[in-house]
Amino acid sequence: MQDDSLPTWLPRLAMQGGPRFLQIADALQAAVADGALKPGDRLPPQRRLAAQLDVDLTTVTRAYDEARRRHLLEGRGARGTYVAAPKVEWTSVLDLSMNTPPPPDGVDFDDLLKQGLSQVLMSADTGLLMTYHLGGGSDSDRRAGARWLEPMFGDLDPLQVVVCPGAQAAIAALILALTAPGDVILAEPASYPGLLTAGTQLGRRIIAVAADRHGMVPERLEQACRQYKPGLVYLNPTLHNPTAITMAQSRRKEIASIAKRCNVRIVEDDPYWLLADAPPPPIATFAPQQVYYISTLSKCLTPGLRVAFVLIPGLHERERFLAALRSFALMAAPLTAALATQWILDGSAGALMQGVRKEARLRHRMARDILAGRYSGAGDGLHAWLELPGYWSSSQLARAAGSEGIAVTPAQAFATGSESVNAIRVSLGSIKDRGHLQAGLRRLSHLLARRPEPFSAAEV
Repeated sequence: MQDDSLPTWLPRLAMQGGPRFLQIADALQAAVADGALKPGDRLPPQRRLAAQLDVDLTTVTRAYDEARRRHLLEGRGARGTYVAAPKVEWTSVLDLSMNTPPPPDGVDFDDLLKQGLSQVLMSADTGLLMTYHLGGGSDSDRRAGARWLEPMFGDLDPLQVVVCPGAQAAIAALILALTAPGDVILAEPASYPGLLTAGTQLGRRIIAVAADRHGMVPERLEQACRQYKPGLVYLNPTLHNPTAITMAQSRRKEIASIAKRCNVRIVEDDPYWLLADAPPPPIATFAPQQVYYISTLSKCLTPGLRVAFVLIPGLHERERFLAALRSFALMAAPLTAALATQWILDGSAGALMQGVRKEARLRHRMARDILAGRYSGAGDGLHAWLELPGYWSSSQLARAAGSEGIAVTPAQAFATGSESVNAIRVSLGSIKDRGHLQAGLRRLSHLLARRPEPFSAAEV
């Protein structure tokens, strides 16, 4: 007589527990981690398990496929499916420190890359792809940039768009074009490290303006503008790096009004807008003559493209920007710019981005469940900001995590002034395998729950 009882390792599926195939795969992974399932154990046939769980066969097939992707299972032909032996990992470091897009489930990136490059090579002059170009991108690249920015701004004149070799290059060029050595750049107390690096190397002073849970405080910004006469204000208003705060529309309008009153220019670095859930309009929509808007493909698609689009208010400003950019980066690489253009115009970029958004949300749910009350993400984007218990400092925890094979970023890396909050940034996209991410988050949760060793109490 067939036993229809559920395997002991498999909990009942929850209606609100997310996709059922992932619940099954997660239960498999937990059972392997806890020892309830051991290498060599035979799993139930897919049809039997589907009947026991009262789900369709496709759900179980997807669950087993996901478990194979995590290297938990192996098929042995007619003999069935078995728990796989542990896969040897040549690197033990789980990188939770780098903000990169997670690999989307169900998207064959290798195939997407091959198809995109094939289309580029069929339609473009290969000689033009391998030679020097004037900065700012080709007409096609600018049209693609206008299309990419359409969700934020609606129809744009492509001549307003400049194509750059990444957002970091755009930030450095804007600093060179719009400020002089010794000028002040205002930023929030915790800000993108690339700004700090570029500003310091170029001899500019980065001064922190107070922020609250809604972002930079308008009254403090206006006071700082009148006190320091800054060359620029730098803002990252959507899923802020590192705090994951999204500035409300009312706050954006206040800041835009201050920029107009004080005649100060804003660099709006907005890499996560397209990943956010119903974000407010960019600050640039409220003060288009004051704001230089940057949108990079690195956070929504892949860092390897090294393409960013910059929306610049006027012709004179664009010429100054391009002159500054040419001093260190003549152009975006034509081949990767052409690939980005191909993907944007044929819809591949949108499909890839939707896959990244979906995967990012799954990973945020995982982080919220594992890190419990310490999680402070927005539920989307690429990172979460974890304020630490008082017995840990962020530098202590980063070192302790590193000794256990987990890389995280302490708050000091983002500090624009002498003070920083006691927190770490946890990036959720850089670990390719979701199961490895889960393991890393669990190890981090266990580390947070215990106090540091006595010898490290004196560390700074």
